[in-house]
Amino acid sequence: MIRITNCLGSDRPLAGHRPYAYIGKTVTNESEHDMRMWRDWAAMAALAITVALPAQAQVFNPVTKTLSNGLEVVVVENHRAPIVSHMVWYRVGAADETAGKSGIAHFLEHLMFKGTPEIPPGEFSKIVARNGGRDNAFTASDYTAYFQNIAADRLELVMKLEADRMRNLTLAENDVTSELEVVKEERRSRTDNDPAALLQERLEAALFLNHPYRRPVIGWPGELAGLSRTDALDFYKRWYAPNNAILVVAGDVDPAKVIALAETYYGPLKPEHLPPRIRASEPPQAGARQITLADPRVKQPSWTRLYVAPSQHSAVDKTQPQALEVLAEVLSGGATSRLYKALVVDQGLAASAHAWYDAGALDQTTFGFAASPRPGISMDKLQAAMKAEIALLLKTGISEDEVRRAKTRLKAEVVYARDSLHTAARVLGEALTTGQSVADVEDWPNRIAAITADQVNATARAVLSDNASVTGLLLPAAQEARQ
Repeated sequence: MIRITNCLGSDRPLAGHRPYAYIGKTVTNESEHDMRMWRDWAAMAALAITVALPAQAQVFNPVTKTLSNGLEVVVVENHRAPIVSHMVWYRVGAADETAGKSGIAHFLEHLMFKGTPEIPPGEFSKIVARNGGRDNAFTASDYTAYFQNIAADRLELVMKLEADRMRNLTLAENDVTSELEVVKEERRSRTDNDPAALLQERLEAALFLNHPYRRPVIGWPGELAGLSRTDALDFYKRWYAPNNAILVVAGDVDPAKVIALAETYYGPLKPEHLPPRIRASEPPQAGARQITLADPRVKQPSWTRLYVAPSQHSAVDKTQPQALEVLAEVLSGGATSRLYKALVVDQGLAASAHAWYDAGALDQTTFGFAASPRPGISMDKLQAAMKAEIALLLKTGISEDEVRRAKTRLKAEVVYARDSLHTAARVLGEALTTGQSVADVEDWPNRIAAITADQVNATARAVLSDNASVTGLLLPAAQEARQ
């Protein structure tokens, strides 16, 4: 339904594939810098929606209620362990920033830990930790989310904490100034000092000509440096309100009691008049682009290609997103997949080869390919081989047998999806912030089950057009002259 790419732990460049990224758009997750937890979440989330069930099956069976102030509450019972995942998702992300203020959504995510009149700066996470829990937050192009994983009998505590900072954030000037330096250092260490991340940033800026998905979530350096306390508070007051939020609680809970607690702590919060999410439209793609980044820090060269593709929300033909999910599984679903077998096993040209697709975006999204050469293999040779595989796909298509096997692999992962309470909270929150519904999530297996090889092949030929693509080459500096 909302395919979450398992980019962490892989060697492919991100956004379709980059650190702290999923669903095609960059996700910056670092409020507590707990990357180990993020890896666990990304892996579990990858299982969540790469599942296919028999027709009429349901995925999470959530209980839902909308409070009088507009807050959506979604509850998933999972009694496998006495723990709970409490998440608040806001329908706002980097793509909703004012032009010239890139990075403000992520910066505010950091500042949300700076306290309220009830909770002093820095105490939020300490309280959670003292009660045996872990918390974090992340920002993407379409949403911002905050979560706590904790013993089920501590749910009321974290709900009270989260509801408090939804409307009562206070920001001292010195806290804003010091945290901005933290974010700037994040950008330097995770993007500016990482050639692969720099290339990915440039690829997205080239792929999306006008849409704000072309902006990095962490912000462009010059604009990031100019952000202020006023910018942060304006953004907070504009977007952080119960009628722009979704509360998702999954775990060892009684839905009726969760909803009662939500009424107690979130119910009194005042809704706001929300601005429309107006985004610049993307003009028709009219030509292939290529970006080459050569850097002496590069140890492993790579080839990447991104295509503009329809998302679940933006697709006119609603069969296309599921067709692309099946296609990605055929191309990159393990050691027997097309790309791995052809380029790594049979031809011995690549150390790795991948494809991925992102259904969960509010607007258009990406379908991507990436590969890295084996030692001694030139980038020219690898690039020619990747292009040949894409051309073969478009010429001969995939078979019904490949589709059947892809569905079998997807179906096998449903047990893991249902076992993980984190997955349910993650999948449902992302869906609801990117224009989908709970019914869409629950119906996803049926839509996947209905996809045919003809639909996959027709969609591949419609989407994988060179004119809607950008190709990136990441090279050691010494190779630049040979390309």
